[in-house]
Amino acid sequence: MNELTHLDEQGNARMVDIGAKSPTGRVAIASGRIRMSPRALAAIRDGDVPKGDVLATARIAGIMAAKKTADLIPLCHPLALDAVTVDFALEADAVLVTATASLTGKTGVEMEAMAATSIALLTIYDMAKALDKGMVIDGVRLIEKRGGKSGTWRAADQ
Repeated sequence: MNELTHLDEQGNARMVDIGAKSPTGRVAIASGRIRMSPRALAAIRDGDVPKGDVLATARIAGIMAAKKTADLIPLCHPLALDAVTVDFALEADAVLVTATASLTGKTGVEMEAMAATSIALLTIYDMAKALDKGMVIDGVRLIEKRGGKSGTWRAADQ
């Protein structure tokens, strides 16, 4: 059996047929961080970034990205998400972004959670780049997924 579900027997890309699957509750959590200068981090924390409220804008951008994931990633199914949250934690030299996506459906929401995280991080960069062009985005990854045939999975270091 071919373990790469997005390839057919000839190796061609395909969208997985989920028609016969039963809907189940599904949740995915992803995170990533953007490291930056103390000046940029203080401006974000204090609401002193010239472009406006960085975290509020990044939250909306992340939610919008989750809703548009199928438009961005070619073989993703368009999903009717039940909820998307994007949360932030200020660290010593970074902003940690954590996104959670959920639905009751026939396929998982891992890509939606990672898209939300990635676009929230890019929005932070865009809004604060005048203060620090050297910001570094890293560590974007799936932290946890629940539901579906494979059940619950958590990153080993969680």
